Amino acid sequence: MKVLVIGGGGREHALAWKLKHDAGVSQVFVAPGNAGTARDPDLVNLDITDKVALREWAQAQGVALTVVGPEAPLAAGVVDQFRAHGLPIFGPTKAAAQLESSKAFSKAFMQRHGIPTAKYQAFTDPTLAHAYVDAEGAPIVVKADGLAAGKGVVVAMTAAEAHEAIDFMLLDNTLGVAHNEGGARVVIEEFLEGEEASFIVLCDGEHALALATSQDHKRLLDADQGPNTGGMGAYSPAPVVTPAVHERAMSEVIMPTLRGMAADGIPYTGFLYAGLMITPDGHVKTLEFNCRMGDPETQPIMMRLKSNLTQVLLSATRAELDRVSLDWDPRVALGVVLAAAGYPLNPRKGDTITGLPADAADRMVFHAGTSGSAEAVQVSGGRVLCVTALAETVALAQQRAYEVVDGIHFDGMQHRRDIGYRAL
Repeated sequence: MKVLVIGGGGREHALAWKLKHDAGVSQVFVAPGNAGTARDPDLVNLDITDKVALREWAQAQGVALTVVGPEAPLAAGVVDQFRAHGLPIFGPTKAAAQLESSKAFSKAFMQRHGIPTAKYQAFTDPTLAHAYVDAEGAPIVVKADGLAAGKGVVVAMTAAEAHEAIDFMLLDNTLGVAHNEGGARVVIEEFLEGEEASFIVLCDGEHALALATSQDHKRLLDADQGPNTGGMGAYSPAPVVTPAVHERAMSEVIMPTLRGMAADGIPYTGFLYAGLMITPDGHVKTLEFNCRMGDPETQPIMMRLKSNLTQVLLSATRAELDRVSLDWDPRVALGVVLAAAGYPLNPRKGDTITGLPADAADRMVFHAGTSGSAEAVQVSGGRVLCVTALAETVALAQQRAYEVVDGIHFDGMQHRRDIGYRAL
């Protein structure tokens, strides 16, 4: 059967790489893909991004399953377009994708359905937003109400940082936020203490199936210093998600979300990513929802997944997730992100990448912000590559990943040297 993956980042490279290994899959297309998917002889890049054109192409080709990776096509309604013509597609509808595309919608939804989260207020008026920060003090969290490619969250440790973030998001739009209807809006939340974890599940509208646990590193620099990013590395499994925390995440966050969306007339299907804060006493609070797999969490998770992903996702499109289970490699997978010069605010494009190794079963370089041919690969985005390795322990996976990292070069390359340190 033919499978289509929509997107062109590291998450989509990892999904396509996994799907191509599934029994029964004859061809995997990636739209639009990147230089990494172009280098893979088993994958075919497709230079189409318009949702109607993609649907028409999928119909003509007899595509058996479409998987949506990034948030933008979800928010644009690509799932609605495919479903209207009877094409199997895994992802949430435009209405359901508001869980990610609007922080204000998401917070109001959680409050309405009793899902644990931080207290908050939403603002369109900068003066009122600044006054709220002055009243609450720091640390405090400022979030853009719109799609911002993972960069729309500022954890302000001082009031001055919070005021600057408000101006960035409401006045200057320095972060390039895609505002929702009604214009620029920010959500300002209380700062939560604890350890973050990524809890990602598959949903079919009624049932949820949890993926392997994972944890990413958001800050640009070692020891969690520097600005927030879309993610500088990740590993799976995450020891912080104990069996007790896992049960709480499912019973207090995931299942109430599915029931709440159904009750609101917006059944949720697709990947659902709950960014959780795990407090020192083991409670969980929901930091955010993403309507997709995380990036870079997808890369280590896909390296550990042994089940036939295509068949699992087809089961989800038929609301049959309660009939399937997932099989995991017991080893640890760890991924290190290599970012462009100037990332996250002003990533530089065009630098040539050298030293890319051949693919291996326990070591993969997943491409994200890359372009060019198999022979000449250039930087085309902020997060460029995710070097991912499998090994028996976190320390060994970390060692193997950094051995590959040290052989890759492009001018201005940024990366952390401590990915996985919390699990060591």
